[in-house]
Amino acid sequence: MNTNKPKIVVLGAGYAGMMTTKRLTQKLGVDEAEIVLINKHNYHYQSTWLHEVAAGTKKPNEARMMISDVINPRRVRLIYDSVVEIKKDENLVVLENGEVTYDYLVISLGFESNTFGIKGMEENAFSIQDIDSCRLIHDHIEYQFAKYNQEDASDDSLTILVGGGGFTGIEFVGELAEQIPKLCKKYDIDRSKARIIDVEAAPRIMPGFDDELVAYAKKSLEDRGVEFRENAKISECKEDCFVIGEGEEIKAGTIVWTGGVTGNSILGKSGFELTKGKVSVNADLRAPEEENIFVLGDCSWVMDEEAGRPYPPTAQLAIQEADTCAANIKALLYSEPLESFVFDNKGTVASLGKKDAMGTVFSDKRLYGTPAAAMKNVIDNRYLFLLGGPKLILKKGKLPF
Repeated sequence: MNTNKPKIVVLGAGYAGMMTTKRLTQKLGVDEAEIVLINKHNYHYQSTWLHEVAAGTKKPNEARMMISDVINPRRVRLIYDSVVEIKKDENLVVLENGEVTYDYLVISLGFESNTFGIKGMEENAFSIQDIDSCRLIHDHIEYQFAKYNQEDASDDSLTILVGGGGFTGIEFVGELAEQIPKLCKKYDIDRSKARIIDVEAAPRIMPGFDDELVAYAKKSLEDRGVEFRENAKISECKEDCFVIGEGEEIKAGTIVWTGGVTGNSILGKSGFELTKGKVSVNADLRAPEEENIFVLGDCSWVMDEEAGRPYPPTAQLAIQEADTCAANIKALLYSEPLESFVFDNKGTVASLGKKDAMGTVFSDKRLYGTPAAAMKNVIDNRYLFLLGGPKLILKKGKLPF
């Protein structure tokens, strides 16, 4: 084996990490580079499906896949371990159980929940972060329903309080609106006893969408029993309630925070200069002043020059970044010019449950209801196709049959 081959190390097997690894194996021959993918778990999960796992409308195994099923372990060295620190000056990644050197590094370690310093939120609320945290949320909700008729429980125990009316929060309450009637039936509970309340500090939910789409989403969810408290700033999260404004308490048996995420804390520990918890990358997706380190996905800010602000960190952004990153690593290997990242916005669709959604596709064409839900499935399946072809769609995709 040629030990002089450049070593490319990818940290994190989320959308950006998986697609970058896949693209590198397609662009580079086995003699051109050694590729290493490091991830905490031996599986990759669809982070855009986590809200379904949390609500209980999707089983954990349906939202994840074994990394070795889609990334050939004979072509890529797979290491399952947690990253502790990146020592940039030494070209070294410190893991819990060892160290790995690199010539080129791709950081795609994903997000962590950001509570914005709200008192008690970290201690008292669940958050949608990964498969395990979502399984806990689902189990807790079901437990509240299971014990309701067995004990002298208050109706508040059946209330689910969701902090944050952004993308994740709204998709989550959309799944809850489907799941709660089923739990009520299963445990013989009057549907009116169970409440879903979404609390948003901004004047309205879904700030990234236009008024017409937001009005549709709100009506769809309210018709299925979701309550909204907009313009309601959470000052504290206690064990059994949110404290709103000057002291109003909204009681609940389950509290879930979906109000914000930030880049992985490893970035700060490793000495990267951060803006709101993320690295503001150059146009070629490299970290500023770093020749051989790329930062992708939830760990990075990529500027939308027209809008004068960073692009929102979506799955489609991460997947597109992977193409540019892989091409630029190959360019570096052969001392060729690097390309700038150009985002091709194919639209954004938010799920409101299994058969309902809203959003825009292509040139801001609005979609509602079943057609939007079908488009959401197409978007999810497209990623599976890019990653593992038709076989992976059949195994893990959202199919109409």
